[in-house]
Amino acid sequence: MAAAAARVVLSSAARRRLWGFSESLLIRGAAGRSLYFGENRLRSTQAATQVVLNVPETRVTCLESGLRVASEDSGLSTCTVGLWIDAGSRYENEKNNGTAHFLEHMAFKGTKKRSQLDLELEIENMGAHLNAYTSREQTVYYAKAFSKDLPRGVSHDELLDLAKFHFGDSLCTHKGEIPALPPCKFTGSEIRVRDDKMPLAHLAIAVEAVGWAHPDTICLMVANTLIGNWDRSFGGGMNLSSKLAQLTCHGNLCHSFQSFNTSYTDTGLWGLYMVCESSTVADMLHVVQKEWMRLCTSVTESEVARARNLLKTNMLLQLDGSTPICEDIGRQMLCYNRRIPIPELEARIDAVNAETIREVCTKYIYNRSPAIAAVGPIKQLPDFKQIRSNMCWLRD
Repeated sequence: MAAAAARVVLSSAARRRLWGFSESLLIRGAAGRSLYFGENRLRSTQAATQVVLNVPETRVTCLESGLRVASEDSGLSTCTVGLWIDAGSRYENEKNNGTAHFLEHMAFKGTKKRSQLDLELEIENMGAHLNAYTSREQTVYYAKAFSKDLPRGVSHDELLDLAKFHFGDSLCTHKGEIPALPPCKFTGSEIRVRDDKMPLAHLAIAVEAVGWAHPDTICLMVANTLIGNWDRSFGGGMNLSSKLAQLTCHGNLCHSFQSFNTSYTDTGLWGLYMVCESSTVADMLHVVQKEWMRLCTSVTESEVARARNLLKTNMLLQLDGSTPICEDIGRQMLCYNRRIPIPELEARIDAVNAETIREVCTKYIYNRSPAIAAVGPIKQLPDFKQIRSNMCWLRD
């Protein structure tokens, strides 16, 4: 069982714009493709869709206070129950900086009925796990325990009763208008912290991307998967599927790299983090930008197909227990105001092809000023103007 109790609706302006999704795309994404292995014919997509449709339903109910209760009964022996709040450090200013993180830790310091020690002992004796985290836009409190230890069971209706009993109208005490989300402006720039005592240089380079609900998000996720990640401990060498991994392995350009696609409400960062020797920093940056430009011009259908399959696999493998399922429900309720069905998500991913990748990557990478952060022995890092110019001429 996985259950998520998600946030108070802060304001109509805070509601996320849902992705548009046409019926034709659903039909096209669900079309059965056949694969042949010897004499056996496997209707792979149809079979996968049939299995996916057997996943438990995510039930959502909105209380009068604005608190939404979302639950999914997976039939597991453990359950995760949490509170997802649509507020984080991004709402802070200079006067209250650090408040979100402070409140997170206050949750474990005890209550009127239980001291910190009593709370810790009760949780440990149940074999349960109590945790919380704060991000830039969300604050989360959750507990994982045996399903039998959740008071009055774990059905959706009983969760509604628990939510009404423990929260009631306490979430509607704010007076006046809810503060608007501070606007975010991306500026191409760089920051270097030179430390020659460090053995390796750590760098991150990124361009501005989009928020969770933007139509280009899925395409950027596929492009991010296509770049991939690599570490010297990996096997495969020159036989790796990632082109960038092949280049770095062949040229011994870095110790590791990892692509990332970080999305927020109204913006995002799409880029790469790398760890290099000081003597290879400039060459590694050049290869990375060259690979980015290749996404804008000559990425192939076979590469995109591999990235699509890997992205779907990674997404499904992450949902391997009550806690990740609960987190997925909570985040999607905050970002999209609904839980996106897996067949719909797969259809969106399948709709991405090489042409889409080239168009979207050109839109967000080509001729854009990146943001660069570097720390370590970085005396040979190219100047920012040269890095900025590489985002253009490498395309020609």
